[in-house]
Amino acid sequence: MEFNLNEEQRMLQESVLGFLESECPLERVRTSADAGETHIPDVWSRLTDLGIPGILIPEDQGGVGLGFLEAALVAEAMGRTVAPVPFVGSSVMAPVALLAAGSDEQKDRWLARIAAGEVLFGVGVTEQIGSREDSGVDASADGLQGKAMFVLDGMDADMLIIADRQGALHLVEAAAKGVSRRKLVTIDRTRSVAEVVFEGAAAEILPGSASDREPLLSTIDAGRVILAADSLGASQTMLDKSVEYAKERKQFNRVIGSFQAVKHMCADMAAELEPCRSLVWYAAHAASVLPDEARLMACHAKAHLSDIGQFVARKSTEVHGGMGFTDLLGLHYWFKRIGFNRQLLGAPELVREEAASIQGWV
Repeated sequence: MEFNLNEEQRMLQESVLGFLESECPLERVRTSADAGETHIPDVWSRLTDLGIPGILIPEDQGGVGLGFLEAALVAEAMGRTVAPVPFVGSSVMAPVALLAAGSDEQKDRWLARIAAGEVLFGVGVTEQIGSREDSGVDASADGLQGKAMFVLDGMDADMLIIADRQGALHLVEAAAKGVSRRKLVTIDRTRSVAEVVFEGAAAEILPGSASDREPLLSTIDAGRVILAADSLGASQTMLDKSVEYAKERKQFNRVIGSFQAVKHMCADMAAELEPCRSLVWYAAHAASVLPDEARLMACHAKAHLSDIGQFVARKSTEVHGGMGFTDLLGLHYWFKRIGFNRQLLGAPELVREEAASIQGWV
């Protein structure tokens, strides 16, 4: 069987990548990061015009009605440009949670607004993967109590979807009484993550998650596939920049790309990265149409891209030599994006353990 992108999928990725390269160049990313911003509103507004926030939302609920493969292609384009936009949490994980566990009323109330760019969602599920002793959220008749760490898109969000200790998902207004947010400073200055503290905050449960962990797990799976695609895009840019630099940089009156050691480093990056594309594509394809394989493939894609991304980031920096560490080239934006993606929603060691458990090996 031949598996490749169709014409519409290629056009989607090319249009998103072309737009981001034009409207969100490195200088714009650097300016945003230096200002402490993790969301460029006008870029997001234009992406909304392209239908990106509604990519996974059915057409009858105001969205575009595409699948996870298309969402992964968009994420790859965002990784290639390290775009500071609220995609993973607000446009992927939140719609997946609402579609999987929300009531008809909740879907009608929120999905069309997400697709139209009228509301941004933050998603806090990391305590279900690994948590600190003082983190975790409890739900009771008095509201939510506790702390959620690394809430994706949390600082820019109007609404939050938060998992409690039992795995139930809750809708919370970000500005509600009893909710306080603090921006978490991470190595990746292009991503919005927050620590959210709840002190009796009013919440609305997504009923499908009350006694079933599947909506929570599906939400995490979706996030992992998209992070893998983002790392794929960031790694590709680092490889491209390495090859370009090796063709221009001279030492001993020769371009460094003529040296065998540099050729080998570039070839090693390309050889390790190319198979990752089919892995990410298949994981995204499985998320839409192969439910029996979706969770395992999400784990494989997330874990493998975490390691290969780290390998490419290191080798690319070595090809650039001392210049690779400077802010002038800006290589560190992709380096840090890959590093942060590696840890979000589970480091590769933990995710591989999950994959082994899914297959009954542990």
